[in-house]
Amino acid sequence: MLLDLDGPALKQAAEGLGDTALVLACDVTDDASVTRACAQFLDARPSVDLVIYSAGVTQIRDFAHSTLDEQRRVMEINHFGAVRVAKHMLGPVRASGGIHLAISSVAGFTPLTRRTAYAASKHALEGFFRSLAAEEAEHGVSVLVAAPSFIATNRGDAAAASGGIGRPGAATDGVDEMTAGQAAAIIVNGIKRRRAFIPVGRVARMAWWINRLSPALYLHLMRRRMAGGGP
Repeated sequence: MLLDLDGPALKQAAEGLGDTALVLACDVTDDASVTRACAQFLDARPSVDLVIYSAGVTQIRDFAHSTLDEQRRVMEINHFGAVRVAKHMLGPVRASGGIHLAISSVAGFTPLTRRTAYAASKHALEGFFRSLAAEEAEHGVSVLVAAPSFIATNRGDAAAASGGIGRPGAATDGVDEMTAGQAAAIIVNGIKRRRAFIPVGRVARMAWWINRLSPALYLHLMRRRMAGGGP
């Protein structure tokens, strides 16, 4: 099953996945939309082995120039969108002894300049799924978190809304970017091994270790590499 906002991207994905895939329009910020889509899916495919929570947007903007509504919008999509879907998928994944996989970010375990809303949403996402892992272990369920660094999925196609909110992967200040295919291969390997935490790429691995050993050093290096930019 694939859930996404209705539009050209969803239609293109449906064509690429073929007739066997169930592709449903869904707004993960809307309770009724998520309930309806999950009900449709579970009616057609009641057995669920793996749920991947990857809906997300970015915001590249200094906090001084952002609004509370923008902060809430990013949180609604990146964090609560996953929580809404997880609520419906809890029982089916328990029944299969399956896997919940949350797509987080380096910003989920470290600070990231000019991304206060994004980092907050990813920190919340990791906190939720790490806590869920403790609850679901007794049911034979694995809860995994994958943390990519910069992935160039929307190069030159930021499709930014107001306030610097836009599609992920279009940042111009990325460091050592990966392709989506490279990231997917690492994540699939982590799923096969049921690794609780999957750092995706060299930058993610280095950021995890440096931040763990010396948060001050990480902050210094991060600010130096990502200096500059506008509002």
